[in-house]
Formats: sequence, structure tokens, C-alpha cells
Amino acid sequence: YRHLGLKGLTESTVDGWFRQTVELLRPLHGVLGAEVMKAGYLQADETTTPVIDRQKHKAVKEYLWMVRAVMERLVFFHYDRGSRAGAVIESLANRHGFKGYLQCDGFAGYETAFKTNPAVTLVNCMVHIRRHWEQALDENRPVAEHALGEIQHLYRIEHLCDDAGLSPEERKAKRQELARPIMEAMRLWMETEGVKYSESSQTGKAITYAYTRWDNMMHYLDDGRILLDNNLAENEIRPITLGRKNYLFCGNHEAAQNMAVVCSLLATCRNHDVNPRDYLNDIIRQMPYHAKASHEELLKLLPHKWKLTHPESVMTKTA
Repeated sequence: YRHLGLKGLTESTVDGWFRQTVELLRPLHGVLGAEVMKAGYLQADETTTPVIDRQKHKAVKEYLWMVRAVMERLVFFHYDRGSRAGAVIESLANRHGFKGYLQCDGFAGYETAFKTNPAVTLVNCMVHIRRHWEQALDENRPVAEHALGEIQHLYRIEHLCDDAGLSPEERKAKRQELARPIMEAMRLWMETEGVKYSESSQTGKAITYAYTRWDNMMHYLDDGRILLDNNLAENEIRPITLGRKNYLFCGNHEAAQNMAVVCSLLATCRNHDVNPRDYLNDIIRQMPYHAKASHEELLKLLPHKWKLTHPESVMTKTA
């Protein structure tokens, strides 16, 4: 602002503008969350974000949740006073009546949250399973290479399906034909190999991690929409990770909640190739006139709907 010739502008004034702007956007955040949780296939992840604790006079490691509607390409960040407890995602799912597949990493909080909920089917991530086998390479190369080779076969099947442009139903059929025998053989192999290694060894840890999540992993065979890994969810939280090196921390819980609002809208813009500056300029201008807007009216203001009436703001990808 100083470069633009604006003098005397204080940090507190800019902070006040930001807080008021986020309050305008907050209804959209709520509607976006409801839209995400309506989807039948979600990916979820959580990441740390430092938040200043005024009593301790230091930044405390808190957690920010991300839920992604895979097919709809909608992203929702959720902050609940920094908690990482499984109760956070459980409450979010129950509040919106979520039913379907939830893909996540091996964090035990997801199992705790949904172990008694038949409406939610957990699917784990093959990349996380593979990482444990990679860590076992130096300790036991033959066993680790066998596991990694079988996982590579599973990814080759996915690449074949991608190259052939298969529909979800066709992909499911191809997985049943080619991938299921590999998955079932791997489970039997781990049952045989698992008794040979200490749980404290890298090989034992890799087998334990994979085997205890294998039933969840098998669910990807039942629906052609489900991806083999949770990489796209990790991509969504990368800007938060970069933020920890740029803005460093959030000033309090309210600031972290504000970040969740803005990041949700920006991530959804990115997923739908919407110019975020155009979108926010237009939406912030409109929101004061939508104080009593209905759910349906607010829904039209979300990035994936807004772009239908603003084709000039859809960014074309360059090679």
C-alpha cells in the first residue's frame, strides 16, 4: 500500500478490513461445507498450523482439517479450536449426514470416528503403505522389493485404465479382473511373512501398517471412482504447509478459522480454473446484499457455480 502512495495505513486497519471481509464470506464457507459433505466419495487429511497462545506467549501446534469432494472437485477446510481428535471429522460427517466412501491416511482418529458407523466406508492410501515398504529397503531388500513390485503392478493397472479412458464401471470391472488377485495374494503373503519379523523392525512395521489397513484398502476395488491413493488431498494442504514458512502462524483461533474460510474458496477456485482475484472481487462486492440469502442463492455464488455466468474468468491452462 505504501508503494501505491497510501500513507498512514496501520496494520490494525488492514486487519479490521480482513476480518470484516471474512465475515461476509463466512456464509459461503458454510454452504460449501454442506455441498462437500453431500458427495458420496470424499478424501480427508489434516495438517498442523501454528496458532499463538496468548497465555503461553508462544505459537502452539494446532490442526486444520481438509475434506475434498473428489468427483465434484470442491474443497472445504475446517478448524475446530485446533483439535485433531477423530470427533472433529465425526461431528462434521454426522452434522451433514454424510454417507459414502471416505479416503484417508492411516491416522487412527478416522477408525475411532467411524468404526460403529455403517454409513461411512473408510478407504486408506496406497502411497502411505508404500512409504513404509520403502523405509524397509535397507533392512530387508528382497521382501521390501517384492511388496513394492506388487504395488507397482496395481498402479500399472490404473495407468492402463487411464490410457483407455474407462468409465468408473469399466474401471471397476478391470480392477476385479486384474487387481483383486494381486490384493488377495498380498494379504495372504503378509499373513505368512508377518510372523517372521519383529514388530520393532522396519519390515515388521511395514507389514503391520499394510496388513491392518488392507481391508480398508480393498474397498477401492468396489467403486471405479475411488483412487488408489490420497495424493490429491495432500496436494490441497500443500499451500498451508508453504504458509507455515511465509505467514508463519495464526494470531488466535479466530484467525485460524478465518484462514479456513479463505483457503476453502481459493482451493475450490483452483480446482475449477477460476481466476481467484476476479472471483473474490465480484463476490465481496455482492455479499453485503446477500445477508438474508437462501441456501440456493448462496450456492450460486460458489466458484464452481459462479463461473457458469462468468466464463471470462475461467483460466485456460497453458502447455
